[in-house]
Amino acid sequence: MGAIKAPVLHYLLALSLTRIPYPEVRRDDSVTDDYHGTKIADPYRWLEDEYSKETEKFVENQQKLTAEFLSKVPSRPEIRKRLEDLWNYPRYGAPEKVNGKYYTFENSGLQNQSVMYVQDSLDSKPQVFLDPNKFSEDGTVAMDDYQFTTDGKFMVYSTSQSGSDWKLVRIRDNTRGMDLEDVLHDSKWPSPEWSPDGKGIFYTRFPKINGSAVTEDSKVYYHVLGTSQDDDILIAEFPERPKRNLYVKVTDDHRYLIVGGTEVFSANSIHIVSLKEGINDKLQSQIVPVFPSATDATYNYITNMGSTFLFLTNKDAPNYRLITVNIEPEKVRKERQLLEDQDFRLMSTFIPEHPTNVISSVMRVAGDKLVIKYIEDVKNTLELRSLRSGKLLHRFDLAPGTISSLSAEDEHDNEIFFTLQNHLSPGMIHRCEVGQNVSCEVVKQINLANTDLSKFLVEQVFYKSKDGTKIPMYIVRKKDFKFDGSAPTLLYGYGGFNSNLMPRFSVSNLVFVDGFDGVYAVANIRGGGEYGEKWHLDGMLLNKQNVFDDFQAAAEYLIQEKYTTSSKLTIQGGSNGGLLVAACVNQRPELYGAAIAQVGVMDMLRYQKFTIGYAWCPEYGCSEEKIHFENLIKYSPIHNIRVPEAEGVQYPAVLVTTADHDDRVVPAHSYKYAAQLQQIVGKSSKQTNPLLLRVDIKAGHGAGKPTAKRIDEVADIYAFIAETLGLNFNTSKSDQK
Repeated sequence: MGAIKAPVLHYLLALSLTRIPYPEVRRDDSVTDDYHGTKIADPYRWLEDEYSKETEKFVENQQKLTAEFLSKVPSRPEIRKRLEDLWNYPRYGAPEKVNGKYYTFENSGLQNQSVMYVQDSLDSKPQVFLDPNKFSEDGTVAMDDYQFTTDGKFMVYSTSQSGSDWKLVRIRDNTRGMDLEDVLHDSKWPSPEWSPDGKGIFYTRFPKINGSAVTEDSKVYYHVLGTSQDDDILIAEFPERPKRNLYVKVTDDHRYLIVGGTEVFSANSIHIVSLKEGINDKLQSQIVPVFPSATDATYNYITNMGSTFLFLTNKDAPNYRLITVNIEPEKVRKERQLLEDQDFRLMSTFIPEHPTNVISSVMRVAGDKLVIKYIEDVKNTLELRSLRSGKLLHRFDLAPGTISSLSAEDEHDNEIFFTLQNHLSPGMIHRCEVGQNVSCEVVKQINLANTDLSKFLVEQVFYKSKDGTKIPMYIVRKKDFKFDGSAPTLLYGYGGFNSNLMPRFSVSNLVFVDGFDGVYAVANIRGGGEYGEKWHLDGMLLNKQNVFDDFQAAAEYLIQEKYTTSSKLTIQGGSNGGLLVAACVNQRPELYGAAIAQVGVMDMLRYQKFTIGYAWCPEYGCSEEKIHFENLIKYSPIHNIRVPEAEGVQYPAVLVTTADHDDRVVPAHSYKYAAQLQQIVGKSSKQTNPLLLRVDIKAGHGAGKPTAKRIDEVADIYAFIAETLGLNFNTSKSDQK
């Protein structure tokens, strides 16, 4: 081990003598639950009542403690200033074409919400179409889903307040530049779709019980413009499947309505109803069950040619394939009298599964072509194929990275747009013609101000997990990096719900690498979908420990390859990634210097009892089943906190973050976890590293968070890391252009 420099040594000595004055938190040991004969205590159950005076006092005390700690970090103002300086650059979204006009989202730099602009042509000056910053003074009301009528005269869109999953659905008259009086309530994921005649919208909402909307029994309704929501027509419901969350899609030819439903994040149901005879209350009885189960596989509508539908599915294809299905009602009904729930004799493979690459999305263009996006070793590739034969027509030559916002005006348009970004590129907006010939051009290059990106380097490595599985990881560092194990390193992970951590540009990550002369790493661990459904299955339910093993192996790799040491390694993750961080801290506390657990699922025995938590049972398993209880209790963060005196361990510095309006992973998860940490670990004489809770006010799970709040949160996180690991923040401006 190398010698410790004097300033750092003095800091560590001071830190070891400074004890955090954690507030007393009431512990009620009488609260227990019996799980299959095993009694489990839940002493901080009272924190689940987030609106009680006692919980409010708990939050107030925690906020005060954390604010006092962070206020004493000398580098926090410089960190925030540097974040703000780098964040202040123009950002642009890829154009979306509607009735010959082009719509884009742009942010001048520090605007809390991006503004929607419209152009008559790509060369004309953009005009403000809708500015979400005017929805609220502090930018905490964000715009979410939106869709135009075919003629562009109306737009339906939804808004979310303070990060809540609950949405308000509004309808805008584009010719007059104002919203109609129609406001639709009680939706979380409304997925609004215009009817073929543009006179109304299909959307989903939840029912009310005792005046309040509940998160079960999702239903599909049709709303006619200018009428009361109370008069909306019920189109579809599945009372026998109360936990099925519905969504809708009108087909490309406007002849059918698809009603999809999810109960499992890697599976969904599909029902289809013809709109040819008009929209009325009889549609509910005319729905055709094409794939009525919601627990078997995913079936995503791509396009249709009459009654022959093209779906992207992972049924018998972990890397996904394209299939055709004939859904002509009489044929389906006749066949189903003789067959089981899923009638796969009606399916035929159109484009088979790729042996290694995962089909990520498919879009119909130019009438008879398909643009197919793949994931290949955690980067996107793009192909053009024939809709008639499936034959490969063109492979796009693109830089390694992530393709997003892929769009065309409709299934017959030859003009497509998309954005390509990676860890060191803020984004290149591409326009491609895909007619008889294929041609592409970069119509806008997003450039970062105040930093020379050429001094950074990104590399992809592959390391072995505990069971020998090869795991990919992206590492961002400076080109003149020295492999001496001295670099502060931030390791990020997620590992769940078939979600992919693709290469993306992040100002905050670069500030960490540049300001601390550090390393930023993203481990593409199992549980995600980077290598298809098998990769997901290997990290869910009884295989969840693989996720933690993969993440711990990433930390070990970074140490072994002399990027960093345990004392300078910080792990970070949010939501399911917050669970990941907390579980890994419990299992291997000595492996990390600091941990940032954001909006995490911390109580694995009771998560299903809050808001939409029941939908996660197929991912984690629920404690009501003995086999899953026995698995969950092994890693549930609040149930596996170790006692320092008994086990001779010290936890790394831990910052737990949540938000008061998070109605997806309720803040009680973080409250209970922080209380347990502070009362069991924090008050031990062996624990000198701080264990703090940060609660964001007027914020939710993360979506739609205004820029100012995002900067404040990152500044607090980096200040916490700097203070607890004894890091100096480089405020030199020599890197600015």
